[in-house]
Formats: sequence, C-alpha cells, structure tokens
Amino acid sequence: MSEELFDQVAAELDVFEPVPDEELADAVRRSGSCGWLNTSGDMPEWTGDDRADRELAAPICAACPVRRECLEWEFRTHGYAQAGVWGALAEDDRRAVFLRWLDRRDGTANGGRP
Repeated sequence: MSEELFDQVAAELDVFEPVPDEELADAVRRSGSCGWLNTSGDMPEWTGDDRADRELAAPICAACPVRRECLEWEFRTHGYAQAGVWGALAEDDRRAVFLRWLDRRDGTANGGRP
C-alpha cells in the first residue's frame, strides 16, 4: 500500500468521526462478514502470520459492507497496538493508516500514539 493510499483511507474515515462507538460496534457485529462466518462455523484457520492471514481475510473483507466502520472502531478501541487483520488491512498497513488517522483527529483519539 502506498503513502497516498494510507492518506486516502484515513480521509475516508472522517465521515465516522461523529458516530458513537456503540453505533460502530453494532454495525460491525450486525453486518460484518467476519461475524457471519464466525456464527456459521466457516471461519478460516488463522495462522498468526500477518501475510498469510491477510490472504485468508481478503476475500472475506472484500465484500464486507462495513470495512471502514470496522477500521474506525478498531482505531478507537485498540489504536496502534491491535494485531491481526481489521478493516481489510494487514497490521503494518493499518498502523500506517492509524498514524494518519490520528493526525487528522489532532492526536486526540482514544488509541494514542505508539
């Protein structure tokens, strides 16, 4: 992912800034593709390897209607420290987007800097 794309993803999240945390959580729980897989028993075997898990998550996240809500929620609740794939982004990409997201929020978001 390029620096320009990191900036773009962070900018796309601005629309969710006024949305309460619980609304984001409800949207992800209700409509997130991964949640439906979890309840159906079709969840893939996560490897713990970021690159391999990203490949497993990519087709799940690709059609998810709440990818950006998922990412916003993850940034607010876990910030820089969360591991794994959230909002269709692998850990390294998500952390780069998080820093830009935090700057757009004047560094005052719940997650804080690393």
